Amino acid sequence: MLITRKVEFSASHICRSPQFSDEENTRIFGLAANPHGHGHNYVVEVSLVGDPDPVTGMVLDLKELKEILTREIVEPYDHRFLNYEVPPFDRVIPTTENIARDIWQRLDPRLTGERHKLHSVRVWETPDLYVDYFGEPLCSA
Repeated sequence: MLITRKVEFSASHICRSPQFSDEENTRIFGLAANPHGHGHNYVVEVSLVGDPDPVTGMVLDLKELKEILTREIVEPYDHRFLNYEVPPFDRVIPTTENIARDIWQRLDPRLTGERHKLHSVRVWETPDLYVDYFGEPLCSA
């Protein structure tokens, strides 16, 4: 069985690499390379897979899941400038892909239990753009 819970946060970021010139950053990241940053209202969907407990009928108590998501995602990310306030983005470009990976790494140790495990993290950066992360890379780059 798969259960999914959604949380939201607002944050700003800059997508640019110190390895690239200003022109290369603009070509690769477009407007996201603006050195002053820009913001998004992110939506995060976290899915767990598991078997419902035979007594409670739940894969995981949804109140507990909400508390974990609030503590591990909303509190550290909400109303932050990711590049300056949320490690690892002081050294990793805060693309939607990297945000999804970081959220997985924050949640996986807290959401692996006897009857359930983290299945996926979906991060919506805009209404028409999202990234799904499943924990293991499909290929090595």
